[in-house]
Parts: sequence; structure tokens; C-alpha cells
Amino acid sequence: MSSFEADFVGARVLASPNHGERIGTDAPDRLILHYTGMETGEGALAWLRNPDSQVSSHYLVHEDGRIDQLVPETRRAWHAGRSLWKGVEDNNSHSIGVEIVNAGHPGGLPDYPEAQIAAVAELCLDCVKRWSIAPEMVLAHSDIAPVRKVDPGEKFPWKNLYLTGVGHWVEPAPIGGGRFFQRGDAGQPVEALQSMLALYGYGLDVTGNFCERTEGVVAAFQRHFRPEKIDGIADISTIDTLHRLLSSLPRFRA
Repeated sequence: MSSFEADFVGARVLASPNHGERIGTDAPDRLILHYTGMETGEGALAWLRNPDSQVSSHYLVHEDGRIDQLVPETRRAWHAGRSLWKGVEDNNSHSIGVEIVNAGHPGGLPDYPEAQIAAVAELCLDCVKRWSIAPEMVLAHSDIAPVRKVDPGEKFPWKNLYLTGVGHWVEPAPIGGGRFFQRGDAGQPVEALQSMLALYGYGLDVTGNFCERTEGVVAAFQRHFRPEKIDGIADISTIDTLHRLLSSLPRFRA
């Protein structure tokens, strides 16, 4: 496939060979955001279009707000890798992937420019409307692949996206004192925490043991929903924020 018609009106089509048929579904039900983690947008674009890389995304959003579409939305782009969300392991087949040009943690995690975030919001709003993607299914790469991935990072302005009508958000509870849980703890309270995280969608076994995986999932949750402090420790702020997110989902409202 050398060319195709853009799904998003504002996108420039620059086709990547790295895609395939969606497996088990024809309609994506989740939107996954990444940062490129490379020095330049041009380098990221070249990599996403290189057949040797075996990597691609549906969209690439540059710092100045330009949007390139590399793979048709009906096709399976290769961006999620090994991942798990709401029991689904093949997140490539079930998602639209958006790469955002940013050097990421390796490059000091620079701020996202306003023009870029405005373009991301416009693109995402168009995608979620056309595919009826639920707010809680607008995800970070770090949500579906905790421990392994940390993008798009704690500087990504999820609240700004939410205010434009994209994604799920509640104001994070203030950081303060009180009881907390951390690696090595065990018991029913840890089991309850793991159950809430798994219920929200994170890939986590409910064992009652606060293991390395649990710590990584808590850190991923904090990176998305409580970015002021990311330490993998389930403090009152983290638990309260998680509880209010769950309570605000339609299926849990009274």
C-alpha cells in the first residue's frame, strides 16, 4: 500500500509498510498515546516508515501541530507491543496508535508545545467520535505496558485533553499523610487495591501481595492520573483518585 486517503482531514498521508489485518475485530475500541523518544520528528518518521523497524503507528504529531497519517485506521499498526488492557493482549488489533514527537525521558522529558497538544486533542476527538471510543479507553502506552513503558510521560497534559472532550479524568487527591502500601506488603487491603486497578483495566493479578508488578502498575497509574508524585507507593492520594475514577464510570454510578 503506497498511498491511501487520510481518515483525519488535517493529516498528510505518508504511508508506512508496517501494518496488517486487524485480528478478531474490525473496529478499534481504544486509543493509545505514545511519545517517540527520539531526537527529531524526522528521525521518528523515518523509523516508523522503515520496513526493518517493524514499528508503526496510525498517526505522528509533530511539535508544530502537523499531523502525518502512516497507516489507515482500518489496518493494524504496530505500536503497542507486549501489553494488556481489560484482558486484551493484542492491543494493536483493538486500537488506534498516536505517536507524539517528544524526546521523552531519554531526552530529559521536554514540555509538549501548545500547538502540538492542540493538534493531538483535535485528532483524538475526531477519532473517538468516529469510532465511539469510551473516555476510559483513551490510554497511555504506560497504562497497557506498565514497567516496560513510561510514555507519553508525566508531563503529558491529560487534563487538557479531558477538557476538550477526550479521555477520563478526575482531579487528583492532594498528597498528604496517612496509611500507604508498598512493595513487600500483603493482605486484604493490598488485594482490594489490586482489584480496583484490575477493574479499571490494568493487567494485574489479584494476589494480595504488593509485588514488583503491583508497584509498576501503581506507578503507571500515578504517571497518568496523579503525576505530581510517581513512586509506585499506593498512598491515600493514589487510592482516593483511583476510587473516584472508578465511581465516575457509567457502570458504577448509582
